[in-house]
Amino acid sequence: MVLPTNVPVNAVIDLSHWNTVTSFVAIKADGIAGVVHKATQGMTYVDPTYAQRQIKATVAGLRWGAYHFGTGDDPIAQVDHFLSTVKPDTHTLLALDLESNPNGLSMSRANAEQFVTEVHRRLGRWPILYTGAWYVRNIMFANTITALSNCPLWIASYIPQPDIPPQWTTWKLWQYTDGQSGPAPWGVHGVEGHCDRNKFNGTMDELLTFWDSQ
Repeated sequence: MVLPTNVPVNAVIDLSHWNTVTSFVAIKADGIAGVVHKATQGMTYVDPTYAQRQIKATVAGLRWGAYHFGTGDDPIAQVDHFLSTVKPDTHTLLALDLESNPNGLSMSRANAEQFVTEVHRRLGRWPILYTGAWYVRNIMFANTITALSNCPLWIASYIPQPDIPPQWTTWKLWQYTDGQSGPAPWGVHGVEGHCDRNKFNGTMDELLTFWDSQ
């Protein structure tokens, strides 16, 4: 069945060490094209499952992405830590996770702007920005001009249609469920229990082209 071009494709999951993965082959067979995995947090933390899962996912034929959970620490040091851990090639999707930090200082708007601008300076590309509209509205006014708008938007929004902050006109990825809130499906074969699932704002071909051009 060919999907209409205006129907987002439900083909991306995001993972961390909190998820138990049994088979990346099964994940791909269940219609998933890309995985975005937590790589780092702050200036020192590395997800202990990141490196091994990157190898397994790539062997299974999945597109691979890495995200950094931003904290209130020095943003340039966080970029150093993220990029030295990930060692991204041109096919590695990069993302900044901008949300409230339950275990310390949260990343401010100014620090997030420094982070994404530094990634762009070093690599010539803007990382995707993962955030929620509720969080963005807490750290900037509706008319705020921000370098973050250069980043493709990955919005967490567990309602029938994504809630887009005014700094963006559209979204690229939509985390429509965290495995509990939001509409089904909540899981995928190859991952125990429920997990974060994401739609891409386009067709499968457009998803693969976007991923490989980041």
